[in-house]
Amino acid sequence: MELEKLIISEQDYTRLSRLRDSQILEDELSRAVLVPSDQVPANVVKMNARVTYLDESNGTTREVELVYPEEADSSNGRISVLTPVGSALLGLEVGQTIEWLFPNQQSRLLRVISVIHTD
Repeated sequence: MELEKLIISEQDYTRLSRLRDSQILEDELSRAVLVPSDQVPANVVKMNARVTYLDESNGTTREVELVYPEEADSSNGRISVLTPVGSALLGLEVGQTIEWLFPNQQSRLLRVISVIHTD
């Protein structure tokens, strides 16, 4: 399956590149289209965005904020970009889906419902 390109701001890419101890994140960054921060479309998931997504595999809808690892706090819905869901959502547009293999080897289909940029 051919994966679509992701839109990532140059600023996020620079900071995320330092976290490349994650092969999954490195793979995601390798297919990124880089744009200046002020040119990331409002409907694209970027760092510090609030994202509502649907896990089409089980019908669960969840709202999370995508953050850097040191800012993660799952009890407040702040998930690290290094988590399976965080890596999967990064750079996706509203309406876009991605099939993602989770650590338990279960494949899940995630669809972005909405994005709110908080910065």
